Amino acid sequence: MKLDLKNEDSKQLLEFHGGLFGALTPFIIFIVGVVTIALAGAPDEKGFWPILLLAIGVGLILAKNRTAFSEIIISGMSQKIVMIMIMAWMLASIIGVLMTLTGFVEALIWISDQLSLDSISFVITTYIICCIVSLSTGSSFATILICSPLLYPTGGILGAHLPSLAGAIIGGAAFGDFIAPISDTTIASALSQQAKIGKVVKSRIKYVAPAAVLALIGYTLTATLFHSNKSSSEIMLAGESEGLLMLAVPIVTIFLFLKGKHLVHGLLFGLLFGTLLGVISGLLSFEQVISLDLENFAAKSFVIEGINRAVGLSVFTMLLMGLVATLKASGIMTKLVNFATFHTKTKKQAESWIISVMSAAVLFTTHSIVAILMVTDFSNKTGDKLGIPKIRRANLLSLVACIFPFVLPYFIPVILMANMTNTGQEFGVAQVSSLDVGLYNFMSWGLLIVTLMTIFIKFKNVKHDK
Repeated sequence: MKLDLKNEDSKQLLEFHGGLFGALTPFIIFIVGVVTIALAGAPDEKGFWPILLLAIGVGLILAKNRTAFSEIIISGMSQKIVMIMIMAWMLASIIGVLMTLTGFVEALIWISDQLSLDSISFVITTYIICCIVSLSTGSSFATILICSPLLYPTGGILGAHLPSLAGAIIGGAAFGDFIAPISDTTIASALSQQAKIGKVVKSRIKYVAPAAVLALIGYTLTATLFHSNKSSSEIMLAGESEGLLMLAVPIVTIFLFLKGKHLVHGLLFGLLFGTLLGVISGLLSFEQVISLDLENFAAKSFVIEGINRAVGLSVFTMLLMGLVATLKASGIMTKLVNFATFHTKTKKQAESWIISVMSAAVLFTTHSIVAILMVTDFSNKTGDKLGIPKIRRANLLSLVACIFPFVLPYFIPVILMANMTNTGQEFGVAQVSSLDVGLYNFMSWGLLIVTLMTIFIKFKNVKHDK
């Protein structure tokens, strides 16, 4: 599945009082604030709103041209990719409410009972399912949006360790983001280095296989050590098979993604199909679709409830992308690339600098594809000059792209996963903080270990990604 990820950043160079430190200060305030809130265990991304507004306000004070700063903020918030993500959050949240109302979670509990799945095996099964979905759709966002409302509440009811369960979902999403041939990360990294996608995907097996094994070991250990000991027999008896009919909704949605349809296309069609199926089957009443509360002058609908659940993440995304746009407009990445180019003399140094510059780009932009595009010229010129194969360079870029965004608590995939754990609240399943989501994403931590082995001890370096 492909997204239109064209960068719409301003070309204007934005200057700050204090130079480099002044440009970085708002971003430092944001990161420190988010990490502090995450460490305190707050799972709600709405708590990040004040931090972001404070960071933007400090940036406005430090900016030499405050009108330009304001325009860049708005430009960053209004990027096409931001609107795509917000629309996707809303549609997926509505589908999640729909699936809950029509009894699909109870149906999954019934299936778990029939298969004798306990909380430990459910976490492992969740990881495998999410790996398959992400490999099929090529989208980490779609995997999180589709699988979370279905698997997270079910696993929570079964007594699974919730951080491990959330980590298994985002870990499976990262798996496909790295190796799926239709993943935006795979496509961007390969094409940016003029490498053939098929050969790039084949070369990544040696990276993803050990990382996936490490992830399975991690999920098994934590799910075993920390699972709930409370009995779920009463809840298991409440499981019913009627809601299995709604399995057609994620199947149809995934099918559309496999056909290359747009993210919004697949989710919106899935919502329309699911609503019609629910009403026809009697699993969803017309009053749940739309009804009027005349006494309180309000309308009620599962659609409204779903959109309300997506508001926190949507506002966070807009504010974050506005802040990131000012940082990119300051020219920090250009200075870093020039510095790296000047100090790169050997092949080993080149690989280290490609990873370092890509890491900085991801950390500063919070967007993998944008980061890849920003370091494309540097990795191409440096790699060609020092003889680093194209596939090797593409793999280094993707490795970084599938680590930081999936483990750090201020990145959108992690915030999204934390947000989606609120789908368990209706069943008494607690929400997980963004910090825990990243800590228990053993797939991305496994990729980090593989990356370090690749660089420092020449892991699996027989054919060196030629």
